[in-house]
Amino acid sequence: MRFLGIDPGLERTGYGVLDVAAPGAPPRLVEAGVIRTRREDDLADRLLEIRVGLAAVLAEFRPDAAAVEALYAHYKHPRTAILMGHARGVVFLAAAEAGVPVASYNATKVKKSLVGSGHASKMQMQRAIQSAFGLAEPPEPPDVADALAVALCHAHQSVRVTHVR
Repeated sequence: MRFLGIDPGLERTGYGVLDVAAPGAPPRLVEAGVIRTRREDDLADRLLEIRVGLAAVLAEFRPDAAAVEALYAHYKHPRTAILMGHARGVVFLAAAEAGVPVASYNATKVKKSLVGSGHASKMQMQRAIQSAFGLAEPPEPPDVADALAVALCHAHQSVRVTHVR
């Protein structure tokens, strides 16, 4: 199975593609990267750029399933939550257009599935992904590690894979 993890953001949307050959097999990193938008562009143009970028990723890698982190909002920053909701909506739209089902996971579940703690830092997540896939350096920007982490979480939930740690 092929899994696409997505970390939606207005400035950077991270994505990671993993293959799991068979139940019990370790996941294999296929591709990872970011879709960037320009802060000075208006919201509609940025959302369109995210959709076009994701559509290209979906068309090229043809995942069987996709996963994103659930929206989490602090009451102190409702505007940020609303803007992230827009980006997340575009993720669901692009996946639906490609016929790819999308699962949603709480950030604490994603972190716990990878490092054993639901309160892991960004750097801990980057290092866990680095270790899991034998990378020379932690993935940069952190959005890439977050996308790979949500893809791994979904793979663990969907198919029995060799646990990475």
